[in-house]
Amino acid sequence: MSSASLQPPADAQPPVRHPDAPAPGEPLGAHYEHCFGCGPGQPHGLHLEAPAGDGVSLTAEFTVQPAHQGAPGLAHGGVLATALDETLGSLNWLLRTIAVTGRLETDFVAPVPVGTVLHLQAEVTAVAGRKIYSRATGRIGGPEGPVAVRAEALFVEVKVGHFTEHGREQEIQAAMSDPDQIRRSRAFEVNP
Repeated sequence: MSSASLQPPADAQPPVRHPDAPAPGEPLGAHYEHCFGCGPGQPHGLHLEAPAGDGVSLTAEFTVQPAHQGAPGLAHGGVLATALDETLGSLNWLLRTIAVTGRLETDFVAPVPVGTVLHLQAEVTAVAGRKIYSRATGRIGGPEGPVAVRAEALFVEVKVGHFTEHGREQEIQAAMSDPDQIRRSRAFEVNP
């Protein structure tokens, strides 16, 4: 059962996929080269891959590597929470909204061994002003596999200044200088 802060208010609206959002099945790609969750430039990162789904949903996968373990041979709970956070945050790209995690509640249902492919499914459930409510499930081995982790989240829409005012100058300048407009805008997408 989730906390009251994760329950949309009575006047919340159903999410509406932005007309310029990637088409269902189209990979969302990394929002930032060095992101631990999705960036290809992170040697020990999750390298999460997430194609867009129908509506405001997506699926994602990552393989638990030895660098992701906590207890011997098992994924670290913080890494699993990161995978859920990254997956939920990627939903905001389907809304074409810059948002950060306000609250994330995670349930750890079953251990996830190293070498496991974790299949994640996520959807936005409601929007109320700047607040975006979403949920995700992680299953072992595929979309019909046993549930290993679940999460509910509240994301809050922010302006790009949230990142440019608080981030480290070197990385901010590198991202702002990217000639690819889509990569440049996606760099400031989902992290607090």
